[in-house]
Amino acid sequence: MPTNPFDRRDFLRLSALTMGASQIPALAQAAQATPAAASAAADATQPAAGPPVKPIGYAAVGLGTISGIFSRACAKSQTAKITAVVTGHPDTKGKQYAERYGFPETSIYTYEQYDKLRDNKDVDAVYIGLPNSMHKEYTIRAAQLGKHVLCEKPMAISSAECRQMIDVCKAADRKLMIAYRVHYEPAHVQGRQMIQSGAIGQVQSFEGSYGFNAGAGQWRLTRQYAGGGPLVDVGIYLLNEARWITGEEPTGFTAQAATRDTSGRFAEVEQTLTFSVKFPSGIVGTFNTSYGSDMPGYLRIHGDKGSLQYSPAYDYNGVHLMGLGRNTTDILTPRTVDQFQLEAEHFANCIRTNTDPLTGGDEGLKDVLAMEAIYKAAGTPMGVTKKS
Repeated sequence: MPTNPFDRRDFLRLSALTMGASQIPALAQAAQATPAAASAAADATQPAAGPPVKPIGYAAVGLGTISGIFSRACAKSQTAKITAVVTGHPDTKGKQYAERYGFPETSIYTYEQYDKLRDNKDVDAVYIGLPNSMHKEYTIRAAQLGKHVLCEKPMAISSAECRQMIDVCKAADRKLMIAYRVHYEPAHVQGRQMIQSGAIGQVQSFEGSYGFNAGAGQWRLTRQYAGGGPLVDVGIYLLNEARWITGEEPTGFTAQAATRDTSGRFAEVEQTLTFSVKFPSGIVGTFNTSYGSDMPGYLRIHGDKGSLQYSPAYDYNGVHLMGLGRNTTDILTPRTVDQFQLEAEHFANCIRTNTDPLTGGDEGLKDVLAMEAIYKAAGTPMGVTKKS
């Protein structure tokens, strides 16, 4: 049985009012193809050469903006497909998805019917595209139903919840992957390889920003569902990539949270957050994230022999990696490369070959631990308990 049905019903009422309002504007510009960079990441998601394989079937849980993007990505894949949905709108969205993606209406489930996924042999895994505070419940229940789980980031709204998710999936012998699409994006993969091979010398620091202007009424502005502000939604990209590139976990944290808006839009979460982290090696990073400003995502990595910049860094396509100063690096991912398709196919291949995903539950837990420390430094707790 659902552990928190009241919250789910509240969310359905809220989402009905704000449908479509949460999509971040696309900022990428037209891109030139870089086939080598694109194929390197794509190859890692594909099964070994041989006869055609049956696609891994995903049930999309929650049909908001992000699930729509993921589902359209699966429609382009030969190894992953949408075979069911779980939605509070079975007669509208549910039927639209069934028609669009070619699965029977018997594979449309409400949240109250979630446990029936157990008997659907066409569903190998679930894709959790729900608000943050619902990730734990629907991940745990899916694993207990025998389904693998691809969960959107942030993994959960506390490190304790993350550990529960990891433990249950492990006990059920089900795979858990967190949807860090950047880890499968060709320019980001190639940039990390360059940095780790010494292309800019010894890394000294990171700087970056990512934010957007969040309209009133979105679930992400409600602590009950989000567990935090822009850090858990878009600032997490900056934090995660710094961790990913360095291979280290931050141990020093400073942060300042601020809200200038007086309309009440940010009554429950901060409008803007600036934070700094220090890694054990001495590498430092300073980042800004906001729900009150359209901040095109960028990330700069400075080494003692050069610097690189991703800009745009976190758009859904057209990521651009360039050198700064004398560095002539210029890598542009083709706009036709779909990050969501790459992550869906990677997890599908992991399920098929019984291998661990590159971004498993431990990766999600480490981000949440760092975000808890950042919010503590800012004097604003992460989770559902509001600061008094």
